[in-house]
Amino acid sequence: MRWPRTAQETNRSSAPAESEKEKNIMKKKYGVCFGILAMGLAIVGAPLAWAQNRMEANGAGGARETSTTSASVAPAASSPVDLDRRVEELEKELVELRSEMAARKQAEEAAAATPAPAAAAIPQDKAADKGPEKVTIAGLLGPTSVSGFVDTYYNVNFNHPGGNGVGLRAFDFRDKSISLNMVELILDKAPDAAGPAGRTGYHVSLGFGDAMNTVNSAENPAVGRGFAQYLKEAYFSYLAPLGKGLQVDVGKFVTPMGAEVIESKDNWNYSRGLLFTYAIPFYHFGARAKYTFNDKYNLTGFVLNGWNNIVDNNSGKTYGVSFVGNPTKKATYTVNYLAGPEEATGTFGFDNTGALVNVNKTWRQTVDVIVGYNPTSKLSFLANVDYGEGDKFVTNAIGGGFPPTCNTTPCTLSPAVWWTGGAGYVKYAPDDKDYVALRYEYFEDHNGFTTPPFIPRLHVNEITATYQRTISTHLLTRFEYRRDMSQFPIFPLSTFSSGIKHQDTLALGLIFLFDSREAK
Repeated sequence: MRWPRTAQETNRSSAPAESEKEKNIMKKKYGVCFGILAMGLAIVGAPLAWAQNRMEANGAGGARETSTTSASVAPAASSPVDLDRRVEELEKELVELRSEMAARKQAEEAAAATPAPAAAAIPQDKAADKGPEKVTIAGLLGPTSVSGFVDTYYNVNFNHPGGNGVGLRAFDFRDKSISLNMVELILDKAPDAAGPAGRTGYHVSLGFGDAMNTVNSAENPAVGRGFAQYLKEAYFSYLAPLGKGLQVDVGKFVTPMGAEVIESKDNWNYSRGLLFTYAIPFYHFGARAKYTFNDKYNLTGFVLNGWNNIVDNNSGKTYGVSFVGNPTKKATYTVNYLAGPEEATGTFGFDNTGALVNVNKTWRQTVDVIVGYNPTSKLSFLANVDYGEGDKFVTNAIGGGFPPTCNTTPCTLSPAVWWTGGAGYVKYAPDDKDYVALRYEYFEDHNGFTTPPFIPRLHVNEITATYQRTISTHLLTRFEYRRDMSQFPIFPLSTFSSGIKHQDTLALGLIFLFDSREAK
């Protein structure tokens, strides 16, 4: 803003006078400018650069005044009102600048905290370039799994027999000895028509220890005591495209009969019962075909060499059927039937012509029924009934040769023998690490055919209490008390040889499990 010129300044026309006047005006302008600068710095501390620009602008205005024909005086200082207005404008600009800087800082912080969206959209083929995938045992084996266990025990027989043994036991027959029940290694590849494994499969199980020695003790002498002694199972499988699938297995496999199995870990009790030991076979060699109708029912047929032999001991075959039903989620049942000649050729001696009596006409028949019921997730019941009959033996043999020599031709044979028994089980598991199980069994060997010491009309019963504690996922411990009883004094004592009618034992079992499917 400029101040208005006076009348005297307008009427002046001489050049020297105008020159002197212009000098005075310039001095006044510079004085006013410096005054404004000092006032601005004192009041708001305005930047020096702004004061210089203001001074240059005033100087330029003064130079333009001096070039005019009529000398004029332009005021060089602003009024106090203008100065206040300028200070307010500067304060507003400062507030706006601070607000802009704060908004920019918040935007940068938000961008840094937000994850990059492109990372989740990396294609799998590019993500694989970051490094090799983790190699696991299960990945290396593919559809084949490797599993097994180590089973050890310590048993105490309170009869303290002189032979340091335990009577009527299948596997845990050693007394006061840290013993190896069984070590097992299993290789398994199940057939799967819809999966990469395909329709073929196999199962091989190798074992070592007292259990395997017992299982293969009845093997045909023609096989020998070599590799077969450690072979628990070995068969191949084929899933035929028939209906929902017909699986055919050929080779050596365990029997379908019985509520108990060879492996301790899969039974409720540590010791095997009387029915498992004396009423049914351990294994078979032959073929079986299983058809699953639905998730509730399946049927299996068998063609076998017989009981407990890889090489048949006669020219006949044993046939069987197994039907499994699961009508509800709480109830299951299994019915097994086996029939065929089991006596070895030559067992019945010679006929009138001097030829060996045909043993294939004498069939052993066995029926096995298993029923399970689980009323709750913690409480389970199991029942098992067995009946067998049909075998015969020579009653008038002379000496102990084989084939037998008799005082008549042909030899005199006994009536068909029979045996029967039943077992009941109760299991209660308060949690996933503990359970208690009770078992009671009754077994009658009517002709003394299957049970040592082979006394006719032998009745034996037993009661077993077992507590299992799972220390870890792969380590099981079992504490077991068992009492066996008979009407005959068949249990030996260390003090006298006649024996007594009962036997009490206490056992501690320790089982370690492993499975490649659980390896990381």
